Amino acid sequence: MKRLSFLTLLMAFLAAACAHSPSLSLSLPTAPFQAELVMVGSNTEQRTLTKSSGVSVASGSGSVDAEGSGKSGNEGAEIEEKAADEEVGEEEKATIADPLEPFNRAMYHFNDKLYFWALKPVARGYSLVVPEPARVSVKNFFSNLAFPIRFVNCLLQADFGCAGRELGRFAVNTIWGVGGLLDPASSEQLNIPKREADLDQTLGVYGLGQGFYIVWPILGPSSVRDTSRIVGDFFLYPVSYITPWYDWLAVRAYEEVNDTSLRIGDYESLKEAAIDPYVAIRDAYSQYRQKKVEERRGKPEPPKPAGVR
Repeated sequence: MKRLSFLTLLMAFLAAACAHSPSLSLSLPTAPFQAELVMVGSNTEQRTLTKSSGVSVASGSGSVDAEGSGKSGNEGAEIEEKAADEEVGEEEKATIADPLEPFNRAMYHFNDKLYFWALKPVARGYSLVVPEPARVSVKNFFSNLAFPIRFVNCLLQADFGCAGRELGRFAVNTIWGVGGLLDPASSEQLNIPKREADLDQTLGVYGLGQGFYIVWPILGPSSVRDTSRIVGDFFLYPVSYITPWYDWLAVRAYEEVNDTSLRIGDYESLKEAAIDPYVAIRDAYSQYRQKKVEERRGKPEPPKPAGVR
């Protein structure tokens, strides 16, 4: 029994790192965040390098201009350069204060090692044993189980249409989706897509700023406002009420290992593309959270960089 308890605690500790750590998921499965974070982080680092080195590359124009070398005469290049500057200006609005940078960097490196030395090997071994369709079904199940988080926050944001859709999704996926293992609500026939809604977005909708940036050990990138989401989502997530406590830890461990197995490589791609991975993750995190708040406020989504679909 002692050995079993130790293994359970170890798995829970390793899996908890997936919640906010180098793989950069939120406390629940959010694969779209992974892809978007890699894209935003890479673009941010590339534009930072271009701006600091004074080099402008006009894609499709076949010209490369150094700063101070004079006009190239290519109007397309000037238009693209101006558009890039505007995009940089938009992203600068989403930057976040980082007064705890020394502490945050230390926690980033701790989480980074935890990911590569523990969580990734466990998730990779799990993926070799369990086929991907089964892992996707498990992810669907836990996502369906997290319905109260999205439903309550839709109500708190006074978005009753969102609440109605989430209620419909939950009913369809629970009944016809075999307890949530399948996702018939997202099919072309029904077309009821899932809407991400959490306490961080809710507070942002009502005007509360992100505050300053925090990297929690194991939990990973966050902010003062987002920390309230971690607490709020805990009480709204049914898994949190499983007793005894070590059974809850075991379920969360399995959920996070399964989720990580579906996105191995996302964090690695961001880290390889970034000049400073810490800065790339920090900026991409703040931009992502700000974008989600603006979407919930009903603001139009900012234009994506050229070549990105």
